[in-house]
Amino acid sequence: MAEEKALTPRSEDFSAWYNGVVQRSELAGYSPVRGCMVIRPHGYAIWELMQRALDEMFKATGHQNAYFPLFVPESFLKKEAEHVEGFAPEIALVTRGGGKELEEPLVIRPTSEAIIWPIMADWIQSYRDLPMLINQWANIVRWEMRTRPFLRTLEFLWQEGHTAHATWDDAQRETLLILGLYRKFMEEWMAMPPVTGIKTEWDKFAGADRTYACEAMMQDNWALQAGTSHNLGQNFARAFDVKYQTEEGEHEYVWSTSWGVSTRLVGGLVMTHSDDLGLVLPPKLAPIQVVIVPIWKSEDEKVRVLEAGAQLKSTLEGEIRVKFDDRDTLNPGAKYYEWEEKGVPIRLEIGPKDLEKRQVMAVLRSSADAKRRKLPIPAGDVAARVPDLLDQMQQGLLDAALRRREESSYRGVTDYEEFKKIMSTGGGFIYTGYCGAEECETKVKDDTKATIRVVPDEDFGSETVPDTCICGGAAQHEVVWARAY
Repeated sequence: MAEEKALTPRSEDFSAWYNGVVQRSELAGYSPVRGCMVIRPHGYAIWELMQRALDEMFKATGHQNAYFPLFVPESFLKKEAEHVEGFAPEIALVTRGGGKELEEPLVIRPTSEAIIWPIMADWIQSYRDLPMLINQWANIVRWEMRTRPFLRTLEFLWQEGHTAHATWDDAQRETLLILGLYRKFMEEWMAMPPVTGIKTEWDKFAGADRTYACEAMMQDNWALQAGTSHNLGQNFARAFDVKYQTEEGEHEYVWSTSWGVSTRLVGGLVMTHSDDLGLVLPPKLAPIQVVIVPIWKSEDEKVRVLEAGAQLKSTLEGEIRVKFDDRDTLNPGAKYYEWEEKGVPIRLEIGPKDLEKRQVMAVLRSSADAKRRKLPIPAGDVAARVPDLLDQMQQGLLDAALRRREESSYRGVTDYEEFKKIMSTGGGFIYTGYCGAEECETKVKDDTKATIRVVPDEDFGSETVPDTCICGGAAQHEVVWARAY
């Protein structure tokens, strides 16, 4: 069998490297349907861990899961003018069913506001029904022209929250609560620290009053919009006549929000941490956190190391997701290669010499470690040391991602020529003043392919708004620019 070709280096072709990691680590494969992907078990296991963590966060803040139909009557989508206009190019329609033309075409949901709010109108009668905090885990279809596994596909998986409130202030608190929850998840679980803030008027969600976003920096210095949270005001409530009776007996429209993250996060995980050897995973989201690889030459050695490996697995499992790779069809080197490509954080090697020394050899798979360190661990200390090592690796990946983000963030840029030079020689997050004119952003995009990602919130923005826009006019805001996926 021919030797497998090495991954394309990140520095040579980041896109080819990304596709190679996704394929070689068995996260996803291609479908017979153009633009769709097959999520393989390893990739889906990562998504399940993400789901579990986020679901616990949602439920801890009072949200309940429900499920709504995949099909939306076309007339429902058209009730909110901005919404239908925003999604029109991405809509997939069903016009025939059961061998007959449908009386009304059905939209395959690009998002669920248009089907959820007519249903919520029946659920909400009184102020006693508020707030109504609903989340659903679902699939979505958007007819994308350019696709890439996890980052942009015709069909993808996500969660979408939809909530109803008695006042605008309540809806705004919910919008910011979820933005903060997403940021916490991305930092603490994904080790992918985003910049958060509000979108410009023309970049907000179709039908929203305000859109907030998490923008994370990938290793190529491009931005990934990793999650959004929208204050919808009363736009959808008015479109679908969703009212509640106040304590005074009056009828008023509810104030609503929606918010979501998707399997795009798996792509973000790859681009934030992985290296030229393959996938690197933060331990909290690694389906297998520790793999035990026995090493033997003779049958006598095999019996002894397999027995020791099985005992080691028994010691670790329960608190740690551990696999004992006792296959005798692959040599140890092939196993090392496989688990390294799949991003398993810690490999524990155990051979005859380790048994003599009453130790195991730990190998750390982390781009935060300069030389994939090997360290011997006394057999009696493994149960205590391994969790500590996983915690250290998780923190190390976050620290490395933060460091990369800040090293490629440029603040207070006022000269447009300097701006263009930064974008043409590596890019990154550029903080500038902004006049608020759409044509200003259009020119910058035409010149550099960079767009305004967010008006940063107080945790990321400067203490004072710059006086001058990058175009030379008077600035109204500080904004973050980047090229983006």
